[in-house]
Amino acid sequence: MPKEHKLQIIPLGGLGEIGKNMTVIRYDNQMIMIDAGLAFPEDDMPGIDIVIPDYSYVIEHKDLLLGILVTHGHEDHIGAFPYLLRDIDVPIFSTRLTLGLIQAKLKESNVSYTKSTVVQPGESIKLGVFKIDFIRVSHSIPDAIGLAIHTPLGVIVHTGDFKLDHTPVTTEILDIYKFAELGQKGVLCLMSDSTNVERPGFTMSERGVGLIFEEVFRDAKERIILASFASNVHRVQQVIDAAIKTNRKVAIVGRSMQNYATIAAELGYLNIPEGTLLDVEEVIQLPGNQACIITTGSQGEPMSALTRMAMGDHKRIEILPGDTVVISASPIPGNEKSISKTIDQLFRLGANVIYDSDAGVHVSGHASQEELKLMLNMVKPKYFVPVHGEYRMLIKHGQMAEQLGVAKGNIFIAENGSVIEFTRNNVSIAGKVSSGRILVDGLGVGDVGNIVLRDRKQLSQDGILIVVIALSRSTGQILAGPDIVTRGFVYVRESESMLDEAKDKIKQTTERCLQNGMIEWAILKNQIRDTLGKHLYEKTKRRPMILPIIQEVK
Repeated sequence: MPKEHKLQIIPLGGLGEIGKNMTVIRYDNQMIMIDAGLAFPEDDMPGIDIVIPDYSYVIEHKDLLLGILVTHGHEDHIGAFPYLLRDIDVPIFSTRLTLGLIQAKLKESNVSYTKSTVVQPGESIKLGVFKIDFIRVSHSIPDAIGLAIHTPLGVIVHTGDFKLDHTPVTTEILDIYKFAELGQKGVLCLMSDSTNVERPGFTMSERGVGLIFEEVFRDAKERIILASFASNVHRVQQVIDAAIKTNRKVAIVGRSMQNYATIAAELGYLNIPEGTLLDVEEVIQLPGNQACIITTGSQGEPMSALTRMAMGDHKRIEILPGDTVVISASPIPGNEKSISKTIDQLFRLGANVIYDSDAGVHVSGHASQEELKLMLNMVKPKYFVPVHGEYRMLIKHGQMAEQLGVAKGNIFIAENGSVIEFTRNNVSIAGKVSSGRILVDGLGVGDVGNIVLRDRKQLSQDGILIVVIALSRSTGQILAGPDIVTRGFVYVRESESMLDEAKDKIKQTTERCLQNGMIEWAILKNQIRDTLGKHLYEKTKRRPMILPIIQEVK
């Protein structure tokens, strides 16, 4: 009996969440991968810097991996490369700006890598059994692409992040003809961006933001400080254009904003006429109506430039009454509170803050409902896998596809790690592979797990109490202590009587254990922890982390 060939789509990140996008396409013993992104930590991840996908499946099968295709240069699509490329050595295929941003991240992380190829929309490459077409799409960063992956069992179309922008800042208009042509020839499966599936209508054109900027710049009597995503090169270009039209000089503040602007300008994606861009020290000396500052901090990040300005902590720039602050971004879910706090503080300092999406100073880079419908109608897929969205978004996108004629049984709402398997005669979710998240904390990659996170949460909620006691190694007698040190639990000066009671409990427990012949320190520590924990909860209704330290003395 001949071997049955299998085509598999294996998402390792980006499903049921926004961020850390990573997908494997496998045909028998050949694999390609799409994107390698990161996500930012949630509120219940104290101390964590970033989150990347668990790519252990890729490492286990790295001998089968032929290359990595990158759709665009946003962090949620390229942020994991400095970690992934320490473990694998395969070619990367991406457009020029995307590759420039990846190389900058690798250089910053001291990762040497040379196997990269620049591709252009409209080009095709061959990797093993796969033929990949690169398709121009519009997004909020230049050089974004979608993919048509030709396999022996049919074509898989991956839209990447996209929207239909008829009047983009550059000439990067979604290649409607190519998507429609693929649909006419027949598409096995469509994987489509689900981010804005809950928004009716069409996403506004990026060029409309530029017109609003010009109005804001003309009306502002003093300095303009504009915060946006560092990667939104189109937005930065429109700020520079508005500044030129209103005779303002520009300074760029914030490390990530400076990095993106430098790379984009060097590669020709950002046009900054000579004399427009000045050092921040020069710009802040200009009259207010001649100054513009572009900065990071649109999400209220604690260490970002705008937040530090609002809190009076920035070493160069302070907010002055009459400044116009424009926040040209929409809140990422979970950041609303920090953004509101920053906006309130800016108002307190006398700034005029323009921040609401209704003000027209921000538009999304993702397709809304009518554009998503257009994509489905153009591509006409037999099977549909919504990607890049939280679970409810994937469900709604699946429902939309069903309304447009895709059979319900041909729509797969998958999870990270799901194996969507195609054969000549059947399609199914054929099990799961290892997936999940790797937490990055400083130089540690994956060394912080659920247990460490649980301890951090407990420390942040109820603090820590350290018990120090010295015992004789030969007799087991208490020689010193018990002493108690607390941090984040109670104010010691107001809780002396309770802590004295706690010391008595510790002493009684220790003596009882020693009288019973219990000299095993691990057991003694557990007894102290249990007794003290119950006592403190009765007194305070709090559960601090209790850390007994037993010192043996000869």
